Amino acid sequence: MDNIMVNLLKQVALEEQPMEICERKGLGHPDTICDAIMNEVSIELSKEYLKRFGTILHHNLDKGLISAGGSEVAFNGGKMTNPILIVYGDRATFDVGDEHVPVDEIAIRSTKEWFKRKLRFVDPDEHLKYQVEVQPGAASLQDIFERSGKYLGANDTSAAVGYAPYSRTEQLILDVEGYMNSSEFKNRFPESGEDVKIMGFRDGNDVNLTVAQAFVDRYISSEEDYFHKKSEIYDAVNSFVNNNYDFDNVKVGFNVLDAKGRGIGGLYLTVLGSSIDTGDSGQVGRGNNVVGVIPLNRPMSSEAAAGKNPVSHVGKIYNLLSYRIASEVYAKVNGIKETYIWLVSAIGQPIDKPAVCSAQVIPKDGVSLKEITPQIQEVIAGEFDRLDEFCMDLATGKVNIK
Repeated sequence: MDNIMVNLLKQVALEEQPMEICERKGLGHPDTICDAIMNEVSIELSKEYLKRFGTILHHNLDKGLISAGGSEVAFNGGKMTNPILIVYGDRATFDVGDEHVPVDEIAIRSTKEWFKRKLRFVDPDEHLKYQVEVQPGAASLQDIFERSGKYLGANDTSAAVGYAPYSRTEQLILDVEGYMNSSEFKNRFPESGEDVKIMGFRDGNDVNLTVAQAFVDRYISSEEDYFHKKSEIYDAVNSFVNNNYDFDNVKVGFNVLDAKGRGIGGLYLTVLGSSIDTGDSGQVGRGNNVVGVIPLNRPMSSEAAAGKNPVSHVGKIYNLLSYRIASEVYAKVNGIKETYIWLVSAIGQPIDKPAVCSAQVIPKDGVSLKEITPQIQEVIAGEFDRLDEFCMDLATGKVNIK
């Protein structure tokens, strides 16, 4: 692969900067749910196209949203009063010759299966309703899939950027949310909902975490019981953080909007463990980047990757590939503090031939950029040599958004 630019990044590595802000919207957050289910539809649709036709056909399902339902929370268990609406938008291939692909059915079925696997208290037949507004795509974009060659042409002119490694703050936030949504944690604290949101602020080597977690009302008998169980969860999270991380100090604020003495109105209670039951809606692209965080100190792609097709839509392919390449460069090339990989496509050009491929590198002290440049270029070229495997891993869910 030609024209791989490697440049010195003249800035302080994020880990050494005095201030860092990072957020994660967890498994049950409405935006994360929306990303996950639309990407799941793309995966299942890709599998169906491969089974029927031996190739992946045009589709982009990245215009989805969730409209919150209605609920009445109550101690010992409330009820849903209105279902949650899932809206699927954008484009797909419905017909090839005389053969019809049941896109609507695949979308709804894959969504139901995702909810059954991921959210304990959502019954996808009872609590959800579905509005599929997917239509056939434009002729010019469908035609890309008819052209010959090992790789399809990019369906857009688009830019992406990925980085490595995670900062300690980013890893902390990912790990805390993962811990709070682990099966071990749910078994210990069944009242803890899947809707977890964490905002982290690092000041030097001190970190402040603001954690919000929906409680499941069927496990809460009173205001006193809520605050008792909240205290137990706080202690568990605090212990997890203090036992696993080497910051000077980590302060955790947990469900800080709560107010004693205000009854149900002063508590973060839900019927289903997520604010989608009445409090909040979700939309594709409003949540985490593809590796699971919202890193406010870092550059990020403006593309929403979830739901886009994995063989021509560079808004998905390059978005995830840039992080894959950055991770491989950091792992395989000694002497790098931090690296950023930039990829830019040109519409219609094969996806293995980006218009721009650039690595920005902060070397460790005493390391010359010139001496590591050939290794960086070799790693990047190797990833593009295996681009067909990467795209197929995206199509089948072996590589997925976090």
